[in-house]
Amino acid sequence: MNSLPLAGRRILVTRAAHQAGKLSEGLRALGAEPVEVPVLEIQPPARFEALDAALANLASYNWLILTSANTIQALAARSAALGIPLAQPAGLRVAAIGQATAEAARREGFEIALIPESYVAESLVQALVAQSVGQRILLARAAVARDIIPDAFRAAGAQVDVVEAYRNVIPETAPAQLQAALAAGIHAATFTSSSSATRLAEAAQAAQISWPFAGVPAISIGPVTSATLRETGWEPAIVATPSDIPGLIAAAVKLFTQK
Repeated sequence: MNSLPLAGRRILVTRAAHQAGKLSEGLRALGAEPVEVPVLEIQPPARFEALDAALANLASYNWLILTSANTIQALAARSAALGIPLAQPAGLRVAAIGQATAEAARREGFEIALIPESYVAESLVQALVAQSVGQRILLARAAVARDIIPDAFRAAGAQVDVVEAYRNVIPETAPAQLQAALAAGIHAATFTSSSSATRLAEAAQAAQISWPFAGVPAISIGPVTSATLRETGWEPAIVATPSDIPGLIAAAVKLFTQK
């Protein structure tokens, strides 16, 4: 008898193809069969003017807020294209949501001044808002994202520039891949971001698949993603604590082993 806690479980992984590895490997190590259906594809922003100006003027900001590893990769790629070194100016402090984001930033030479206790936007706001009065803050992120961070800092008296570093789009193959995955059967679906929830819902609609998936529990990485899932009509079966990939894997184990 297989003693691995996720043995025989087919679990949907919706992360972008270049990011799915860590989650899929962790699930596979515990006996699961990860079913990868990427519903996010990272593409450059529609326009580069705002991003280019921000990169050229990093020294004018007090804080740089990084919300994902995708942002770091986008900043590095654009800096290289412009021939501008992606270097941290002496007066710039950097805040990162989550250890994975912080690690990606450190690989590019950034020193991280703040990682919120909980890896969600609200926790970052709580940790930093008292220090933001009169500060210039740069928030580089995906084209479509929640506005809680800039709204909160502006209300506290900060000047916030929000620049589009990249876009999340649905891969053309996602609807057909999703149809095939559900036809073969899945035991749970994982969600690593609000974007993964909304994009999967869009892929399901394109494939004419009923939402939420009947009999399939949703495993959410955190409260923000859970709120987005609820907005789409899918109540999460379990929410990861902490809100990171190891926490998500642990939540999957808990879901299938709790009695």
